[in-house]
Amino acid sequence: MRPADQGSGTVLALGLIAVSLVLGLALAALSSAQGARGQAQTAADLAAVAGATALQGGWDACPTAHETAERNGAVVAACVEQGDGVVRVDVTREATGWAGALGTARAAARAGPASAR
Repeated sequence: MRPADQGSGTVLALGLIAVSLVLGLALAALSSAQGARGQAQTAADLAAVAGATALQGGWDACPTAHETAERNGAVVAACVEQGDGVVRVDVTREATGWAGALGTARAAARAGPASAR
């Protein structure tokens, strides 16, 4: 080994550690973003079901959907009564932590009686 080559293994090891750290952080951010997407979908599903249930009971669907989404940490972006007792709800949910850099999680759901396919 030439004297100029001494310490080159340390530089290579540090480079590999840095790459591993960056990949680990990226995977953590993607995992967190996927979790936020799942939570947004849950909020959308629950809001749509609550809105459709309210509609069948003679109440306005969208205020109920808004309240249900808020209680599940989401914000209703759109709420539409599509007729025949069907309600469509679009929600957004802010991702937290590293996933916040990836943007906002969005989800949509549609609910109503089985006869209204």
